[in-house]
Amino acid sequence: LSLCVSVEFLENIMFVFSASHIMGAVDADPRSFALVQSAYAVGSMLMIVKQQWLARRFGYRRYLTGALATFILGTLFAATSAGLTQLVAARFIQGLGGGALFTSSRVLIPVMFAPSDRPRAQRIFMIGIFTASALAPALAAELIDHGVWQDIFYGVLPFAFIAAAGSWLLLPDAEPQGKVERPALVPLLWFGAAIAALQIAMSEARFDIFSHPVRLIALAMAGALLLIGFLRHQWRHNTPLLQLRVLHNPVYLTGLAMYFMYYLISYLSGYVFPIYAERALEIPVATVGWLNTLAGMVSLAGILAYIRYAPRLKRKKPLMIAGLLIMAAAAWQFSSMPPDIGPNSLIPSLAAKGLFGVLVIIPIAGLTFRGLSDSTFAHGYQSKNLMRQVASSFAAALGAVLLQNRQFSVHAALADTVGQRPAIAMQWMQHIQNALTTRGIDAKEAGQAALSQLTGLLDQQALLVASEDVYRLIAILAVAGAIVVLAQRRLG
Repeated sequence: LSLCVSVEFLENIMFVFSASHIMGAVDADPRSFALVQSAYAVGSMLMIVKQQWLARRFGYRRYLTGALATFILGTLFAATSAGLTQLVAARFIQGLGGGALFTSSRVLIPVMFAPSDRPRAQRIFMIGIFTASALAPALAAELIDHGVWQDIFYGVLPFAFIAAAGSWLLLPDAEPQGKVERPALVPLLWFGAAIAALQIAMSEARFDIFSHPVRLIALAMAGALLLIGFLRHQWRHNTPLLQLRVLHNPVYLTGLAMYFMYYLISYLSGYVFPIYAERALEIPVATVGWLNTLAGMVSLAGILAYIRYAPRLKRKKPLMIAGLLIMAAAAWQFSSMPPDIGPNSLIPSLAAKGLFGVLVIIPIAGLTFRGLSDSTFAHGYQSKNLMRQVASSFAAALGAVLLQNRQFSVHAALADTVGQRPAIAMQWMQHIQNALTTRGIDAKEAGQAALSQLTGLLDQQALLVASEDVYRLIAILAVAGAIVVLAQRRLG
C-alpha cells in the first residue's frame, strides 16, 4: 500500500523538480506548463470522484492494479512525447491512474488490518511516503545529469511495475455485498467540465487578466457555476459520487482548509527551489537534487521523532504554528541570499523547510479526521485528495506564471538601467572582448561572446530577483497561515 502511493509521489516530485528541463525539451513556456499540470489534476480528480464506485464494482485488487497499469501507460506515453500536445494527453492519462492510488491505499488500512495493528500499519505507510518524497529530487537530478529528460519518466517505471504486481498478489479481491449501482456518467462529465474550466482559468489568469478579461471572467464563471451545480446535485442525490452530507463536520472542514494552506505553500516552494538554485545561483543540477533530498531526509527523521514523542503532546496547535513560522523564516532567508552563495549555505534553510512538513501536515492529518466515523472516513479522504490536487496544480501554475512575469519585468528594468549607462556597459564588454581575444578568439566572435555574456548575466539576475520575490510571497503566506491557525478554535 505504501509503495502504491509512493509511486505517485515519486513521479510528481520528480516531474516538478525537472519542470524547466522538460519544458525546454518540448519547447513549452510556463503558460503551457500550467496546462500540463492542469491535465494531470483533471485526470486525477475524475478518478478520485469515481474511486468508491470503481472499488465496489471491481474490488480493490483489480481496481488498483488497473489504475497502476493506466499510470504506467501514461508514463510511457509521456516519455515518448514529441511535443506539448502529447505531453498534456500523457499527463491526463497519468492522472487517471494516479488519482486512484492515495485514497484507495489509505482507506484499505482499516479494511485490511485489525484495530490493534492499524497504528503500526499507518506508521509504515507514512514512512514509505516520506522516504519516496525525500529520494525523488536526488533521483531526478541524477537521471537528468547522466541521461536525458525522458529518464524522468522511465525512472519511476520499475517501482510502478513492482507496485502493480504487489497489488495483484496481495490486495483483497472480495467485492462488498449488495448491488452496485450503474455508473453516473453525466455527473462525472459535469464535474470534469467544471474542473477543466477552472483549471484553464487559473492557468490563463496572469496572462489574460488585462488583455482578455471578459473571456477569462466568462471561463471562470462558467467553471464555478458548473461546480456549484454539481455540488448541489450531489448534495440532493440519493447515491452521489461525493458523499457531501456525511462530511458536514466543522472540524473536518477546518482541517480541509488547513490542508489547502499546507499544500499551497509546500508545492509552491517545491517548484521554485530547483529553478532558484540551479539557474539563478548556478549550482549543478545533481547538487540541487541532493540538497532537496537533504530536506526530505530531515522530514523523514522528524517523522520518526514525531511518532515517538507526539503522544506526550496534548496540544498540536503550537507545533503547526512553529512549523509555519519556521517555513516563513526559511523562505525569507532564501529571499536574501547573495548571488554567489555556495550550496553549504543553503543547508540550514533547507533543513528548516524539511521540518515544516512534519510539524504541519502530520498534526493536521491527525486532527482533521478525528470527527469522522469509520463509515465516513473513506468519503473524507476522497474529498481531501480532491482538494490536494486542486492545491498542487494551482501552486505549480502560480509559481510558473509568477516567475516568468516577474523575470520579464525585472529584465526590462535591468536592460533599461544598462541602456542609461552605455559607457559602463561598453567598458565591461570591451574588457570581456579583450580577454577573449588574448586567448586567440577572433575579434568579431569575441564581441558576440561578450554580448552573449551580458545577456546571460541580465537573465540570471532577473531570475534571481524573481525567485526571491516568490520566496517573499511564500514567507507571507506562511505567516498568514500561522495567524489563521492561532485564531481558529476547532483544531487544537
